Amino acid sequence: MMASILAVDDSASIRQAIKIALAGEGYTVAEAGDGVEGLSKAGAGGFDLIITDLNMPNMDGLTMIRQLRTKPAGAGVPILFLTTESDAEIKAQAKAAGATGWLTKPFDPQQLVRIVKKVLAA
Repeated sequence: MMASILAVDDSASIRQAIKIALAGEGYTVAEAGDGVEGLSKAGAGGFDLIITDLNMPNMDGLTMIRQLRTKPAGAGVPILFLTTESDAEIKAQAKAAGATGWLTKPFDPQQLVRIVKKVLAA
């Protein structure tokens, strides 16, 4: 049984790229277009990993993670940030909010797969 992953990003092309990279490895990938939808889907549970953008309309990735970490379904799920931001301050905020790891856009699909495998094996 392969892992189920939620990709949260306001860019459909980024979600598609994540889906293609991970589906090729046998993972199931669900999508959400912003933090509100991501929180709703992730809060319902059933995901082994969440990959989220930082800057999104309606609710950003940091807020989504903070809220998700207070819910039973989101408490222990690894969360990877996928963002154009590489600022150390933002990385520190993401870590404090409960992010597991970080990947800068544009991302290399092979690198994404490696990080996902590493996080899920931990």
